Amino acid sequence: MGRVTATDRRAVLLATAGLALATGCATRKAVAHPVHSASGAPALPALPAQLTHGPRDRPRVAFTFHGGGDPATARALLTEAEKHGARVTVLAVGTWLDAHPDIARRILDGGHDLGNHTLRHLDINAMSEAEVRAEISGCAERIRRLTGSVGTWFRPSRTPTASPLVTRLAREAGYPHVLSYDVDSLDFTSPGAAAVARKVLAEIREGSVVSLHFGYDDTVAALPVVLEELDRRGLAAVTTTELFS
Repeated sequence: MGRVTATDRRAVLLATAGLALATGCATRKAVAHPVHSASGAPALPALPAQLTHGPRDRPRVAFTFHGGGDPATARALLTEAEKHGARVTVLAVGTWLDAHPDIARRILDGGHDLGNHTLRHLDINAMSEAEVRAEISGCAERIRRLTGSVGTWFRPSRTPTASPLVTRLAREAGYPHVLSYDVDSLDFTSPGAAAVARKVLAEIREGSVVSLHFGYDDTVAALPVVLEELDRRGLAAVTTTELFS
C-alpha cells in the first residue's frame, strides 16, 4: 500500500475546500424498526426488498465498503473511520475472507457491520439459479464460520441492484434486504483522492448510502477529508443497521 503523506492530505483538503452544504427539502418517511432474524440480518417490514438510502429527515449517512484487496488498506480505512468516531458497513467477498480470516473479527471489534458481497465477486445477475445460490450461500457460510451469523446485509456483485431471482435467493439465505446505494464514489477507477472526496461531498445528504472500496490508496487519503466535512455539516457516519433503525 502506498503511503499517504501530510502533503497528500493537504492536496485533498485544498481541492475540496469551499464545498457548500447541499440544501433541499427532504421528504419525511416512516422510520422502520428492524427485527433481527436468527441469522443476524435485520428485517425492516415497512421498507422495500432493495434499499438505496435511509431516512432523509435525520442527519445520518452510511459508508459501505466492498471488502476485497490489500488487508492493510482495509485496516487503515477502519482505523481512520474510528479516529473520527465513524462506523461503517463492510460487504465482504467470500474468497477475501478465506485469504484473510482475521479481518472479519477486526471489522466487528471496531463496531462496524459485516455483510455478504458474494463468494467470488462475479456478475451475479447473469448467473443461473444454482450458481446464484452457491455465490450467496458460499459467502454466508464463511461469515457464519468466522462470526457465528451470516452477517447483516447482502449486496450483489458487479451491479448496484439485484434481479428478482437474486433478491429471492438472498432472502432465502437469511438476508431480508438487498443493500444498494445512492452515492457512488467511483474510487475503484483511481481518479485521485481529491476527485473521490469531491464526488462524495457533492452528492451526499441525509440518509445517503455511499459505495466505497477497500484496496485503493485514493480512498485512504480521501476518507478523513470527507469525514471532517461531514462533521462540519452535522452529519454522522453510522452503520447501515443504525441508519435504518
